[in-house]
Amino acid sequence: MARPTLVALFAFAALAIGARAETISGTILIKKKLTRRNVTAEVSVYQRGTEAQLGKDPEQDPLAYERAHVVVYLEGPGPSDSAARAATAPAQIAQLGRRFSPDLVVIPVGSTVSFPNMDPIFHNVFSLSKARSFDLGSYDKGETRRVVFPKAGIVDVYCHLHPNMAATIVVTPNRWYAQPGPSGEFRIDDVPPGVYTIVAWHRFAGFFRKSITVSPGRGAVADFLIPLEEEPK
Repeated sequence: MARPTLVALFAFAALAIGARAETISGTILIKKKLTRRNVTAEVSVYQRGTEAQLGKDPEQDPLAYERAHVVVYLEGPGPSDSAARAATAPAQIAQLGRRFSPDLVVIPVGSTVSFPNMDPIFHNVFSLSKARSFDLGSYDKGETRRVVFPKAGIVDVYCHLHPNMAATIVVTPNRWYAQPGPSGEFRIDDVPPGVYTIVAWHRFAGFFRKSITVSPGRGAVADFLIPLEEEPK
């Protein structure tokens, strides 16, 4: 397995000599439901005053939901990417219907996420995660707060006032990342030829890693089965 520093040096060298960037593609295969059910208390248990109805998910294939909640990325730092990051649409996690929407956001390191409150009640967004801890305090409808994420890692987000609310921010170490669609297919473009460690992450299944070689003119394919099946005894 290549060390992140060596991967970065290889990538920089490939870019420097003008090597053609390639594509990593693959499929996430999930055979069973992984996300645990959130038990939500009745509004009257913890809310007074204005009522905010609890939002509902649209009808969706449970396994399609699981596949769409996987994040795939390459380990190790990439080339300086401030221009590409600035061109990316600003990330946002809204508080709406006593839930976070969306409940999963992926950003490259150094990005900012805004947390607008769209409910007619107060929310207090916070995180105790090692990658980025913060407490935004209580704020009302129409207000927002912003947080910068200077370190790669997984950031779990909650609300002090509504224990059912949870979201995750995946801060990737570089711009080489993707979120699979409901079918599980993904692609990461503009990857210089080289040897990399590719990671697939799911909140409840954890991390899955593979070593891959991106070949000039061919790219690479990386498929993941989540979770790993037990070896037959």
